[in-house]
Amino acid sequence: MAHQSLNFEGVVDADQVNRITTALMMLDGVDSAEVGRHGAEVEGRVRREALIKAVKALGLPIDVK
Repeated sequence: MAHQSLNFEGVVDADQVNRITTALMMLDGVDSAEVGRHGAEVEGRVRREALIKAVKALGLPIDVK
């Protein structure tokens, strides 16, 4: 199982964390995701680009790296 790390800037509340968690967990290949205000740790067989795209698709005013 692959491990991916994402870094966030601009996440300010629990609602945003919950929305990011939901978006990541709905991706095919994601087995688990731990999301916090400053980033996420994702386990599973999914490309990093797909994770970033899913978070950006939420339209939140945050920076994802």
